[in-house]
Amino acid sequence: LQALGASIRHVNGSVEVTGQGVGGLQAPSEDLDFGNSGTGSRLMLGVIAGHDMEARFTGDASLCRRPMARVLKPLQRMGLSTSEEERTTLPLTIRGTPDLVPIAYTLPVASAQVKSAVLLAGLHAPGRTTVVEPLPTRDHTERMLTHFGAEISVKDKEDGRRAVTVRGDAELVGVPITVPGDPSSAAFAIAAGLMCEGSDIVLEGVLMNPTRAGFIETVRDMGGDVELLDLRVEGGEPAADLRVRAGALRGVDVPPERAPSMIDEYPVLAVLAAFAQGETRMRGLAELRVKESDRLAVTAAGLAASGVETAIEGDDLVVMGKGTVPGGDTVETHMDHRIAMAFLTLGLGAEQPVTVDDIAMIATSFPAFVPLMTKLGGQFR
Repeated sequence: LQALGASIRHVNGSVEVTGQGVGGLQAPSEDLDFGNSGTGSRLMLGVIAGHDMEARFTGDASLCRRPMARVLKPLQRMGLSTSEEERTTLPLTIRGTPDLVPIAYTLPVASAQVKSAVLLAGLHAPGRTTVVEPLPTRDHTERMLTHFGAEISVKDKEDGRRAVTVRGDAELVGVPITVPGDPSSAAFAIAAGLMCEGSDIVLEGVLMNPTRAGFIETVRDMGGDVELLDLRVEGGEPAADLRVRAGALRGVDVPPERAPSMIDEYPVLAVLAAFAQGETRMRGLAELRVKESDRLAVTAAGLAASGVETAIEGDDLVVMGKGTVPGGDTVETHMDHRIAMAFLTLGLGAEQPVTVDDIAMIATSFPAFVPLMTKLGGQFR
């Protein structure tokens, strides 16, 4: 963002951003390197789409293998162009335009990233841009844009689909905001608290947005003791303190319609399922195949290496929990931060320590993971 001309500085633990207005960013003089961040790169495609500039997007080896076609398709309908029309992975040179066309776009697969990219591009287009999603996905972008003054409407259709519309030529106004704790990151500490005997911890200020609460709903179905304290609203988002206490867990059937509300939490849920009694079946996980790694296959392989009986049946992941996990082996992360954190979490409760082959990419989403888990009693070396 600084390379695009935005003024950003850190002030007493907060981040202060001086906005440039919709369409006010400048062309970068060098590549925009997104590291391992799929969300960052895809959302910024939507931002750049409405600017009269060229920018080259790149990232690390993992990000450069991830598909971008789903987000490029609607943005190209709006007027974004690429230097290589057939290329759909990074590195990618894109060309924005100040003359974007508003569209109505039906997502072929529920994706908050694609929805958000189109809505961000829609800020620059005259008239109204609508995204129709087959299942409701996380709605942080809608809430955030509303908080900054954009005109957003959300309509639920009779067939279960949801239409989200943004009015273009928007005038946004800078406002203070408090960002609640990320539930996808909190999931690791929640899992550790549930699986490690005698645990009793409180996680402060965790986001409780209904579109992100699938993991907590599922662990409660498993018998997990997760208590919500001081439920409140911060920056347009519901938040709460979570008290987590260890106890016996049971296997459950996780329905496919819950996937959008917990898509990033499935690796650590699978780890937690290994400590439950009985079968846990997580249904409809096709989306996991196109994350930083094929998380469906990599999670199953990691569990198998740790002595857990597991199976992949179609797009379902099945874990046979026995209450205890042997551990003691090395898990290949395939450069995936959530795989690394999930299996380090498994090691906290396993009978033998668990080794992962790399942790450098954990900084992508949760740089404080090791210090936080160490504070809770974990030992890392």
